[in-house]
Amino acid sequence: MFDVILSFITAFTLTYFAIPSIIKVAEIKNLCDEPGTRTSHTRSIPTLGGIAIFAGVSFSVIFWTPFTDFGELQYILCAFVVIFLIGVKDDIIPLTPTKKFLGQLFAAGVLVFKSKITIPSLFGVFGIYELPYWVTILFTTFVILVIINSFNLIDGINGLSGSIGTIITFMLGTWFMLTDKVELSILAFSLAGSLVAFLKYNYSPAKIFMGDTGSMLVGLISATLVIEFIEFHHVTKTGPFTFNAAPAFAFGLLILPLFDTLRVFAVRIMKGKSPFHPDRNHIHHMLIDIGLTHMQATGVLILMNLLFVIIVATLQDLGNLRAIAIILTLAWILTSYLFFVYRRKMKQSTNDESLQKEHLLH
Repeated sequence: MFDVILSFITAFTLTYFAIPSIIKVAEIKNLCDEPGTRTSHTRSIPTLGGIAIFAGVSFSVIFWTPFTDFGELQYILCAFVVIFLIGVKDDIIPLTPTKKFLGQLFAAGVLVFKSKITIPSLFGVFGIYELPYWVTILFTTFVILVIINSFNLIDGINGLSGSIGTIITFMLGTWFMLTDKVELSILAFSLAGSLVAFLKYNYSPAKIFMGDTGSMLVGLISATLVIEFIEFHHVTKTGPFTFNAAPAFAFGLLILPLFDTLRVFAVRIMKGKSPFHPDRNHIHHMLIDIGLTHMQATGVLILMNLLFVIIVATLQDLGNLRAIAIILTLAWILTSYLFFVYRRKMKQSTNDESLQKEHLLH
């Protein structure tokens, strides 16, 4: 218990005091994100916040985790280092999507093959329970890659990715602590501590962004925690803190990054574009475009994510497939309504511009 609390404090302290120095170096070396057509900021902002997050998490986990009880930790840290190196390189000199994907694939492989972090069952979804070994490997790797990229893609407005990551780590960290998985609780609360410190500098007006270094690390750790949460329920069928539909709860916890990523990928593919082709079709972009500020949009999305967690928690007795189907349907309805408001707003703006031009001509 005390080690968990101390891991949070350690990560928070290190990240909090590291960020000002990183901001100063980034500004001197001009390692900043410039405003553009896809960005939602209007001035140059340093993008190396992920370095402080990585430092805070790594130091805290190494310092407070009992290695004798967590033999796979060395491999998890190796995966962290791989993601860190890819992220730093991409934040300074952008990588091609292929190179970034191959690096993510290598990190996922380390987790799957060396740390034995896998999803061995679908818990009855589509009538499937135990998965063959090779299917387990492919499916788990796919899940890890999707979660990593989902956090990378929602990191488009101030405070969003860090806030969602904080919610996930606080909830899963508390659950792991209650189930005596102290080593995983330390991992979760170390990230939570770093993110809380980072958010102090990332909430509007943002002084620094986490960049790909931070967003991919948050995604990797979230994937690790979620898969361990699901795997626990594969081994332990009943208990005071078990869920009847653990995969559905995990999906609800990750609903914002997962749903938005899958939706955007589907739209891009239907338009004949690469799923990694950048655009402004994310939910957070639409909220900004209809007139919300960064913090208003972040607040709305945080509340929505929490609402989905509550909903899926109350639907546990319906089973995984039905619970996932319900929250996906609800997410689709809410997004469709947002898109309707967005299109109407864009049409009104176009009409106003036309009237203004016509007035100037006369």
